[in-house]
Amino acid sequence: MNTPGAFNFLISVVFDFAIFLFLTRFLLQLVQADFYNPISQQVVRFTHPILGPLQRFIPAVGRFNLAALLIIFALLIGKLVVYFSFQGFSVNGQVLLLLSIKQSADLLLRYLYWAVIARVILSWIAPDPRQPFTAIVADITEPLMAPVRNILPSLGGLDFSPIVVLLGLQFLRVLFA
Repeated sequence: MNTPGAFNFLISVVFDFAIFLFLTRFLLQLVQADFYNPISQQVVRFTHPILGPLQRFIPAVGRFNLAALLIIFALLIGKLVVYFSFQGFSVNGQVLLLLSIKQSADLLLRYLYWAVIARVILSWIAPDPRQPFTAIVADITEPLMAPVRNILPSLGGLDFSPIVVLLGLQFLRVLFA
């Protein structure tokens, strides 16, 4: 019986879900996604009990929700502390801070990578932009894809911007690895 592995998995899932929610909240505000979209409403509903009180002390700077970023960093550090404690290691604060910064950059790049892939798949199976999930994915990925689409020449109705964006995101992940 692999009890520590099972606990690590369970803790990882809980932390990852919370990080995903707060990262989604951060990105939705950053790209100014449709607030009235049902998915946006659910993300706000789940994150507001923690984020709302914290935003009184840490205001947003423009579209950057600093309170959400702080929560993401805190969750990443908490996840690392729990993981290392289960492994029997002790890590100092500087190492935790550096690891959480590196993981947050990697997390953001992976999130955007999968959002672009989701947008490509949705364009094949659910091209209706009025569907809530399709609209949210488009809102999140459009700031990445629009500049590339403006640079690439039109090739008979085929959009190669997702390929360029995916390659760019993977390049950045390898560069910062």
